Amino acid sequence: MLAKLQEEKVFKDPVHHSIYVQDLTIWKLINTPEFQRLRRIRQLGTSYLTFHGAEHSRFSHSLGVYEITRKIISQFERNGYDDWPQEEKLLSLCASLLHDVGHGPFSHSLEQIFRTDHEEFTCEVILGDTGVNRVLREVDPQFPAKVASVIRKKYEKPIVVSLVSSQLDADRMDYLLRDAFFTGVNYGTFDLDRILRVLRPYKGKIVVKESGMHAVEDYLMSRYQMYWQVYFHPVTRSSEIVLRQIFRRAGELHKEEYEFAFMLPPIRELLEGTITLRQYLKLDEALVQTTFGQWTEEKDELLSDLCRRFLNRQLYKYAPLEQEDKLWLEEVRQEWERIGLHPDYHMEVDTPMDSPYDVYKPGALPDGKEKPPILLLDEQEQLTEISVKSDIIQSIAGLHRGKYYIYFPLEKVLPHAHKLSPETRKKLSI
Repeated sequence: MLAKLQEEKVFKDPVHHSIYVQDLTIWKLINTPEFQRLRRIRQLGTSYLTFHGAEHSRFSHSLGVYEITRKIISQFERNGYDDWPQEEKLLSLCASLLHDVGHGPFSHSLEQIFRTDHEEFTCEVILGDTGVNRVLREVDPQFPAKVASVIRKKYEKPIVVSLVSSQLDADRMDYLLRDAFFTGVNYGTFDLDRILRVLRPYKGKIVVKESGMHAVEDYLMSRYQMYWQVYFHPVTRSSEIVLRQIFRRAGELHKEEYEFAFMLPPIRELLEGTITLRQYLKLDEALVQTTFGQWTEEKDELLSDLCRRFLNRQLYKYAPLEQEDKLWLEEVRQEWERIGLHPDYHMEVDTPMDSPYDVYKPGALPDGKEKPPILLLDEQEQLTEISVKSDIIQSIAGLHRGKYYIYFPLEKVLPHAHKLSPETRKKLSI
């Protein structure tokens, strides 16, 4: 029997209009310090430097994922579907709410730099000495382990995992709508209500009623457009590059036993690769940006310049490349050295192919790295992978069209442009 609140709590939300909390456990989790910390972590990392409205947080996204999961389960319960295990409701809601509680500042950008894994930190929060763990243990001493197993995609009932992590999950549905709203673009919009109505629990899986195929096509096209127009935006990539370079330079200086004028314990442990959960939970974007503000005064000119660039949005210029011409790039490195620039920091070639975001893939690999495909359920109760019946999805499934870009500080290069080869000036458009 789930413990209910005496009075339902309602969060006003720009995407879902209202988010309803009826369970005492959910309300207690929302009020833990670890979950409240997500207010200080932006959902879209450095994208606010490209789309000024993208200031929304992991807190609001996590509430949105919870709300979509709650709606899906309510639809299953109203229709009395036998294949939905009703006893897993609280587990599903808790996993949905907590799925991002381990995210660090600037989200995926930080993970790439320090090779951390937000899912593992999420499980540490759930299983460790935290307010979240204490709330979950009130349900059952084994309940935190069950929530962590859902996050790790190892729970014994895949239908519960698929609510939070699949190619048509509550996480993706919320972040597409939320990111589109706050970036001010139309690419991420789709008919959420229609999709929720055509979802079905079936033989341990969540599938889509065949008549809902077009709504899912719209969702996948929105997802495809958002990746290329928002998540892979070259200006955002430029800000991520500068962010990575700040921490790379700080790491190099720390190894050289450089005496920083300003250094906080969580940043020191992060640079050393020894960060504990206690210090990790002190990391938020306010702390990191405060550090960058102090580092603008550091004696190391490279670190101070990079921090000023990031804080003042003086990002690197980018130029598209037809291909990664390694011979020419080596020549550019030599030219950079001749004009007094640091080729390891003042030039970077980037392609969004290495991004943590993905597009729809029809198949799941046996090692479990790929999420299960979207399945259609027809009137004869036969299951078919959606791209088999949809020409639209087949055309974009697994499609990569990443471009190479070279990034560099234009104002440092321009005074020496006459010393560069004609090929370099042409390719860099200077």
